[in-house]
Amino acid sequence: MSVFKDKVLLITGGTGSFGNAVLNRFLRTDIGEIRIFSRDEKKQDDMRHDFQARMPEVANKIKFYIGDVRNKSTLHYAMQGVDYVFHAAALKQVPSCEFFPMEAVKTNVIGTDNTLDSAIDAGVKCVICLSTDKAAYPINAMGITKAIEEKIAVAKSRLSGSTKICCTRYGNVMCSRGSVIPLWIDQIRKGNPITLTEPRMTRFIMSLEEAVDLVLFAFEHGQNGDILVQKAPACTIQTQAEAVIELFKHQAPRHSQQNDRHSRLDPRHSRPDRESSEPEIRVIGIRHGEKMYETLLTKEECAKAEDMGNFYRVPADNRDLNYDKYFKDGDTKRATIDEFNSDNTRRLNLEETKAKIASLEYIQNELNGIPNIVK
Repeated sequence: MSVFKDKVLLITGGTGSFGNAVLNRFLRTDIGEIRIFSRDEKKQDDMRHDFQARMPEVANKIKFYIGDVRNKSTLHYAMQGVDYVFHAAALKQVPSCEFFPMEAVKTNVIGTDNTLDSAIDAGVKCVICLSTDKAAYPINAMGITKAIEEKIAVAKSRLSGSTKICCTRYGNVMCSRGSVIPLWIDQIRKGNPITLTEPRMTRFIMSLEEAVDLVLFAFEHGQNGDILVQKAPACTIQTQAEAVIELFKHQAPRHSQQNDRHSRLDPRHSRPDRESSEPEIRVIGIRHGEKMYETLLTKEECAKAEDMGNFYRVPADNRDLNYDKYFKDGDTKRATIDEFNSDNTRRLNLEETKAKIASLEYIQNELNGIPNIVK
């Protein structure tokens, strides 16, 4: 008997990549019901038909709720009778949030506050909020709003009663909606250059399955107010692009020879002896709000993080507002422990990156000519 047996799970932003991965993982288990809460009826209809076609025997476990985390009344209706919540609704495209920061505030900040209030009011047993590495030392609007989301979750956990609230923080999820690998595959097939922002930029990489694993680990092992992260590896953007080229260069048009003298090719990384069909790499520069590397745990968090094997657990700071007692006794560990970021984690080489990318179901489908829908 699993902990999800006959239980009701609600996923906010459930039509996205994460929601689809959860459905694929759980729909054939003994879970009672999975509620998909989102504001896009077209995506819900596409998801409904997809799972009715692929899993007709269990598709009736999926229930769809139209609503928006910005609107607490729609959450209140969907939250009735729910046991667990995975809060995945977010605005997460860095450039979009830079140009429309208040929209990011409304979804990532106010939407999280509404979700947690509704869950506590409904007596939900556990809420897992999905955050991002960009919330650690944030420099862009997306990261700042996700950092506030985490602060809201920790603050709510202090007064949440029987509702456990945890956050998971993770890096780039390969082949999720808006990610770069599907774009690169399309560029290769059209005979266009591979566009990347900055070759030396490093990023944590993980699969959708690993993202679900992290949420389930938080669900099972997290304590109220925790932030949990996976010890994810990283690679440079250059290495990731070269891995995709190695996997898909045979699908490039044979006549493709990139001779655009006006393209911003990076001479450090061009390979003049490559086959005529192998794509060039065009460096387009860092986009609005991007970092050279991402951080999963800050130096301050590392000082109190608990090593749990493949994961780190950062317990909530549950001190009260009476700071007088801390004036004399400081925290000396902070001066000696480094942060955990994509520059000092395990760096994957080209072959390791290629193998990790090749293991993805999305990539296997693309290599074998099976149509994919980036969800």
